[in-house]
Amino acid sequence: MASADKPLVWLHGEVKTPPFSAAARLEVGVLLRRLQRGERLSMPHSRPLPSLGPRCHELRIQDAGATWRLVYRVDSDAIVIAEVFSKKTQATPRQMMEVCQRRLRAYDRAAGMEE
Repeated sequence: MASADKPLVWLHGEVKTPPFSAAARLEVGVLLRRLQRGERLSMPHSRPLPSLGPRCHELRIQDAGATWRLVYRVDSDAIVIAEVFSKKTQATPRQMMEVCQRRLRAYDRAAGMEE
């Protein structure tokens, strides 16, 4: 990791094989590295989640047996990952959004960054 790369802060979830296929795990790694280097991703790889909060997005990974989502926020000093889950419906589940909001608020409180 270059000194200018933002670190990844994992609040919950992980990317490992199984359940991810090796190809999906590699794709997630490449996308996360691009985010760490300051690149802004857009569809089809990432979409904004303004209802979750500012700078919040979800990575979209199509795997052989599942559709994966990785909910993240781009902070000035890190990429904060709130959740990794298998998506089964078109919409992001409301309960998942609420859990991510709570995790991000707790992270902000612990880091002294409450808005």
